[in-house]
Amino acid sequence: MKIGVLALQGAVAEHIKMIEKAGAQGVVVKKVEQLQEIDGIIIPGGESTTIGKLMRTYHFVDALREFSRQGKPIFGTCAGLIVLAKSIVGQEEAHLEMMDIEVERNAFGRQRESFETDLDIKGIDNNVRAVFIRAPLIVKVGDNVDVLSTYRDQIVAARQGHLLAASFHPELTDDERMHAYFIDMVRETR
Repeated sequence: MKIGVLALQGAVAEHIKMIEKAGAQGVVVKKVEQLQEIDGIIIPGGESTTIGKLMRTYHFVDALREFSRQGKPIFGTCAGLIVLAKSIVGQEEAHLEMMDIEVERNAFGRQRESFETDLDIKGIDNNVRAVFIRAPLIVKVGDNVDVLSTYRDQIVAARQGHLLAASFHPELTDDERMHAYFIDMVRETR
């Protein structure tokens, strides 16, 4: 099984390491054509506006929408969550507009307000380590979205069918369980 990591910006190598630790093959995705070779893809953190511009420049927007229409799983972490969202607080346009969620950018504050915590995540054992860095927040979910985790009663992880989103950076820990969860999602769709 091949899991891609969109390599436009963000912690690509860290995601590849976690994918392989969780038992799948990681693929660095830099070209649209590579989407045909993978079974699922992770859109990593970084800066969502920059990622959105680069996706447009390198023709990933329509290609990823088609990837999703084929039912192939997509996992957005931090900025990747913002990229997946149907709407973004304070912005007229979103990026991929795939997942029926509304997100707020930098909801936990600036870089200096970054933190780590343990979360309970539905479908995974308790105490999943999560790193929040200028993290977004899911402020609204549609009826078909399953909330997987909250932090202080605020939504930080959700799933909608083959789409998975997390406000935090699971790749910056030694805990591969979020990646294993995503790999299981990919396995279910094959």
